[in-house]
Amino acid sequence: MTATWKQRLIEVEVGAVAHGGHCVARHEGRVVFVRHALPGERVRVRITEDTGGSFCRGDAVEVLQASPDRVEPPCPFSGPGLCGGCDWQHASWEAQRELKAAVVSEQLHRLAKLDWEVIVEDLPGGPTDWRTRMRMAVAPDGRPGFRAHRSHDVVPVDHCVIAVPGALDPVVGRTWPPGSELVVTRDAGGQVHLTEVGPPVVRRGRPVPGPAKRRAGSGTATELAAHRAWNLRADGFWQVHPAAADTLAAVVRDWADCQPGDRAWDLYGGVGLFASVLAEQVGESGSVAVVESSTGAVEDGRVNLSDLPQVAWYPGRTEQVLETPDFTDLPPDVVVLDPPRKGAGRSVVTAIARSRPARVVYVACDPAALARDIASFSHLGYELTQLRAFDAFPMTHHVECVALLEPVR
Repeated sequence: MTATWKQRLIEVEVGAVAHGGHCVARHEGRVVFVRHALPGERVRVRITEDTGGSFCRGDAVEVLQASPDRVEPPCPFSGPGLCGGCDWQHASWEAQRELKAAVVSEQLHRLAKLDWEVIVEDLPGGPTDWRTRMRMAVAPDGRPGFRAHRSHDVVPVDHCVIAVPGALDPVVGRTWPPGSELVVTRDAGGQVHLTEVGPPVVRRGRPVPGPAKRRAGSGTATELAAHRAWNLRADGFWQVHPAAADTLAAVVRDWADCQPGDRAWDLYGGVGLFASVLAEQVGESGSVAVVESSTGAVEDGRVNLSDLPQVAWYPGRTEQVLETPDFTDLPPDVVVLDPPRKGAGRSVVTAIARSRPARVVYVACDPAALARDIASFSHLGYELTQLRAFDAFPMTHHVECVALLEPVR
């Protein structure tokens, strides 16, 4: 068995960016995934993980030859062994978008066999002061913070440069029960909602989340998007960037292009953001079927879209709902889907392609999952015709994409 390299200090030339917030380097025949480095740099790397296989992971702890794109991280908690929330604070904002574009292009090439030029568009507001929702952990000494990269260790913080101003005011500067978590939301009206989730407890031999206590706010967040006000659970899903929901809804509106009387599916529909856009287009003579597995999201969606009788809700897992005849008997003209990070998967893609919609609008938060699903669509007669990418998560490696797929001509 090869001796582990963990804690070993090596010197490498940094290669291309890879999906996940790191770059690729090679040393003594092995691949090293390096964080806190940029392509083209020469750095000293301390190996942090090594399971003895063909690759290991490490942090750049010293920059010997810097990239012209390197900047000083604006956050004192960013760096090797510190907060794992941000990946690219050491890169200029323009360089961050270029790195993300390279990742999306590489995933499309490798997984979907497509050569596609990608431009990652910025959203208003800059690379800091944008995050409206976050989940914090509490260290053993009671101080709140964020977990280190690929670790359960908590890095205590007294501020966060990507959080919207005021979001952490009820959290920092005080102590909390060790092991608990803090769910924070600052809504469009400026109200901060804070819920303390107690340390896990063991029930019937299994750990489950501890009791939740509301510490600030009403628990009902007000958001603005798609020409509507939304009242929803503060700890439920909503885009974390203030401009993201409106931006994505606008792209869905353009590419769905439903006509009055059309039928549309909104899969993984959440509280109905995209369903509201589709409902406007299909009118009262059309229909929009929303599939969502979260009971809370369905309840919020029904209340918020109660003025749109053409919207019907189908609670349940998308792959299961798509197998029910009463859902699929009326095939859609357009399908919109916004799956979780793992993507839709082959069974959902197959069910969509079998229904033969004229257009499929795919909203994706993970480029690898998107590329895999595009490859599945291509085997079933659909091709990628348009793609836009947005930097909805500055300083991190995450990127939001919207793809339009249409039947092969």
